[in-house]
Amino acid sequence: MAATSGLPLQKIPKRWSATDIPDQTGKRFLITGATSGIGKEAARELARAGGTVIIAVRSRSKAEKVKLELSSQRIEILELDLTDLESVRNAARNITGDIDVLILNAGIMAIPKLVTKDGFEMQMGTNHLGHFAFAGLVKDRVKSRIVSVSSQAHRTGHFGVGDEEAMREICLGKNKYSAWGAYGTSKLANLLFTFELERKARANNWDFSAFAAHPGYSNTNLQSVGPQFRERIWEERATSFMNSIVAQSASRGALPTLCAATFPDLYGATYIGPDGFMEMRGFPKAVRARSIAYDQDLSSNLWQVSEELTGVVWR
Repeated sequence: MAATSGLPLQKIPKRWSATDIPDQTGKRFLITGATSGIGKEAARELARAGGTVIIAVRSRSKAEKVKLELSSQRIEILELDLTDLESVRNAARNITGDIDVLILNAGIMAIPKLVTKDGFEMQMGTNHLGHFAFAGLVKDRVKSRIVSVSSQAHRTGHFGVGDEEAMREICLGKNKYSAWGAYGTSKLANLLFTFELERKARANNWDFSAFAAHPGYSNTNLQSVGPQFRERIWEERATSFMNSIVAQSASRGALPTLCAATFPDLYGATYIGPDGFMEMRGFPKAVRARSIAYDQDLSSNLWQVSEELTGVVWR
């Protein structure tokens, strides 16, 4: 696959950081889930680099606080609830103008079994199906890149026998449920989506290329969501303590996403993660996903099921 601009591919330099982001003046970014963690730090750096950043969020009050914190006139707010397809469609209709880069960042992790308003298993509904629908509805406005944020947890994900029926049951939560298993499967779905999207983008001459990133082990609010749902204060406190000792900062964790969104002349379908031990921390580099993430039959089946369940058909 060719580099996105037709220029020679550039290798990501060691210790690439936010200070290496090229000038983004005149570019528009849309980031889902940007009121904390990776999303907020990405928004901060993109606005600092001169870009206009739309933060797509469930809570306008939280978004207003983030906008005030970042002190930037280049931050815009879009209300979006990925667990509700009606909200997804409304958000897509409310976007004006083109978007250079769409960053599918929002996510939840390892929560008790719940379903979305549309009957999807909550983690698949939020982390994959909501993003699949939203991106499909706005794709004609995306002019450069779609970046999906995955996780090393994708290595634990699976879709059973991998046919459409098995995938449909997993998306609807009809299989045996495991909080961490469902999270890993949703993160595997992010990668299957990315690699299939890149194939379709090239086949259909769409304007953008697809990329993926993962943050390694980063200190974000994501790890606390599961304990909060289970109302286990001790578990939440233990998680926060471990994060403070072991995890890298959210700003460092955002670097792979920022690199995927802005580094010039990447090949489509490039997957970026940290360069440290087991990709748990460090600076951005091109990495390799688990082999099953590149399975074209699996990705095609997931695509078909995702279109069927969301009612969003990519053309």
